[in-house]
Amino acid sequence: MSLFKVWQEKLENQYTKENQEFIENYLEKEKQAYKKILSTGTTSLTGRIDELAKEYDMDTVTFMGFLDGINTSLDSKLDLETLTEESEIDKAIILYKLYYNMLAAKAHWLYGLEEWNDLLTAEERASIRKQYNEDHRAVRTKVGRNDPCPCGSGKKYKKCCGSL
Repeated sequence: MSLFKVWQEKLENQYTKENQEFIENYLEKEKQAYKKILSTGTTSLTGRIDELAKEYDMDTVTFMGFLDGINTSLDSKLDLETLTEESEIDKAIILYKLYYNMLAAKAHWLYGLEEWNDLLTAEERASIRKQYNEDHRAVRTKVGRNDPCPCGSGKKYKKCCGSL
């Protein structure tokens, strides 16, 4: 079974006692890995999967979970299904995407890390947060009866297409 499949299986069964401990351990390891990445200014993940896992004090399945989480913040996505312990990776970490994705994941324990202060200014983080909020704002799509008709006639909807 691939490392990614083992990771997915752990996630699917996260409410069993054994996997609950694994997930709690994963969350702490993930936080420590991000602290290390942010504090050292690391801008890429380069090396073999097993060596990178050791570097970030994780086993390979836990590191696969980390890669699953950071995958959308890399310059190009990894094909996680095909990765093995011996696989070599070389991907750049896009910091603004990483911060945005942490907001999207509602991972306050990650986007709130003080290590961000040295990498993104408060204004940059506020700008990313503003963009995130705009992207996730609910937009009303229903046409009201007194709104202009969407057909472009200039009439009110109730006097035009709404009267049909």
